[in-house]
Amino acid sequence: MYSDFTTRLHGRKSKGLYRHRLTLEGPQGTHVSIAGRKYLSFCSNDYLGLANHPDLIKAVCEGAIQYGVGAGASHLIIGHHSSHHRLEEVLANFIGFPRALLFSSGYMANAGVVTALVGHGDAVFMDRLNHASLNDAALLSRAKLIRYPHLDLAVLEQRLAVSQAKCKLVITDTVFSMDGDIAPVAKLLALCEKYSAWLLLDDAHGFGILGQQGRGVVSHFNISSPRIIYMATLGKAAGVSGAFVAGQEEIIEILVQYARSYIYTTAMPPLLAQAALKSLVLIEQEEWRRKNLVQLTERLKRELQSLRWKLLPSVTPIQPVIIGGSGEALQTSNALRERGFLIPSIRPPTVPKGAARLRISLSALHSIEDVEQLVTVLRELEKI
Repeated sequence: MYSDFTTRLHGRKSKGLYRHRLTLEGPQGTHVSIAGRKYLSFCSNDYLGLANHPDLIKAVCEGAIQYGVGAGASHLIIGHHSSHHRLEEVLANFIGFPRALLFSSGYMANAGVVTALVGHGDAVFMDRLNHASLNDAALLSRAKLIRYPHLDLAVLEQRLAVSQAKCKLVITDTVFSMDGDIAPVAKLLALCEKYSAWLLLDDAHGFGILGQQGRGVVSHFNISSPRIIYMATLGKAAGVSGAFVAGQEEIIEILVQYARSYIYTTAMPPLLAQAALKSLVLIEQEEWRRKNLVQLTERLKRELQSLRWKLLPSVTPIQPVIIGGSGEALQTSNALRERGFLIPSIRPPTVPKGAARLRISLSALHSIEDVEQLVTVLRELEKI
């Protein structure tokens, strides 16, 4: 009955691609507990260290008292609470767009946006290293999917120039989650304006990190255009959960009317909207968190330059160390774990074959001493 599934699972195991979950026994942080053992963690996307902040915990508790726990319905029935509405207004103002719309996750936001905006007769232009949620959204939309090599704007322009699509949508990660590099968003926008295309920016790993006061990639490049559709998540740097899309009034209203992942699901708990509102205050006011990330990133890159493994040219908290083979990457990750360090091995199909890596993720709450400990053990392991 399950023989086909069993064969698939065995095949994944034999290739060293089998995934396992780790179960935390306490809150997220730079130091975590798993099965009674303490680890120094470099694998969280809690970049600003807000996931366990006492002010966010307090906001959740107060939100539960005021609103209860569940939203109780979808946004378009009776699940849209005043905390949701206030958060959308604050997010739109924070990012610099006329309007914003909440989604339950980044995956759902991307699926909703792309499928609502394009379909048969339209074309989607995708960076080949875009996140899986964007690839799935493009396929689900039934628009023509046109991929271009990573950051190759010359090829993108060639394909935009010859396209006869009714509606053209260029989609890109702003900070690529497996490489940590930043897309040339200003140049992408210039191409979109030249060829009358829309530009969807997935700023999941840039929101809270890039730009003035953490306002994201649009602030980072100091750009503005009605052609930009902006998506970011609230579960990474913001330390909460959920996602949002920002754009022009007409774009957001199209999503309200047509985005199935917005319409046909229960709204996120309003207590989480309360926590996100508090998180935005901390993101805006506590610049020391971003400064610490910059210092830690520079220190780590400088210390790891001498490794035989390749360090990618990332200036973000995502610092990939290219190992090569999946087996060696997994073995190195396991060896780190044995020594009390958590760093995931990222293997195909998530990354290209032969480019398996350790993905080091830094947090504002890491210390210089934490980074030095990691550097020491990596230098030991590369010699084995």
